[in-house]
Amino acid sequence: MKILVSLVSLIAFLLVLLPGPLYKYGVVELSTAFAGFRFGVYVGGAALVLLVIQVIFMRKTLSIGSTLMAVVFAAIAIAMPLSMMSKAKSVPAIHDISTDLINPPKFVAIVPLRADAKNPAEYAGEETAKQQRKAYPELKTLNYAQSKTDLLAATEQAVKNLGFELVNVNAATGIVEATDTTTWFGFKDDVVVRINDEGSQRFVDIRSKSRVGRSDLGKNAERIHSLIDEINTLLDK
Repeated sequence: MKILVSLVSLIAFLLVLLPGPLYKYGVVELSTAFAGFRFGVYVGGAALVLLVIQVIFMRKTLSIGSTLMAVVFAAIAIAMPLSMMSKAKSVPAIHDISTDLINPPKFVAIVPLRADAKNPAEYAGEETAKQQRKAYPELKTLNYAQSKTDLLAATEQAVKNLGFELVNVNAATGIVEATDTTTWFGFKDDVVVRINDEGSQRFVDIRSKSRVGRSDLGKNAERIHSLIDEINTLLDK
């Protein structure tokens, strides 16, 4: 029984741990990876049930090491997918976030890189804007007194500091484009920053969009916040 409990809990753990890397390196499709999550919850629950049976009827076969391992593996297998599900329910099912919802910054150099992406480079539309206004009302156009040159330099450095891949910097148009690749699944999300020079102020807009998936689990909004914070930190130095 001890071996069975350990084996089932390990399988549950692997069902939620491996889908990310397997999808990232093209071994499985995204739907298969997400299916692994679902099965991981079921198998993790089964491991805990078996452990309870062992505790009640076969207590003499228990050992501290194997029991702790089974509990940890099963807990992770259950908690990780449920945490993602909870996050998905707490944010709108959108994947295109912008500080300017009337005239969102457009991707330029990144467009060819999204040729095979399931989500097109064009802005997702008014329904997405409506949901964003409700979920992320704080995301609005930023204005700065610093020069366009300083803002371009700060944006470029901020992109590098956050670990994004810099794709394009166009000083003439005030456009900076980059790609952020997530660690676990290797999802590629694209970012474009637009800096408009208008008299004594510079207006900055940021847009972040996922290449795949209907919902981004709030990641694009988080990325914009991180980029804004990093730019502000660099400008304050």
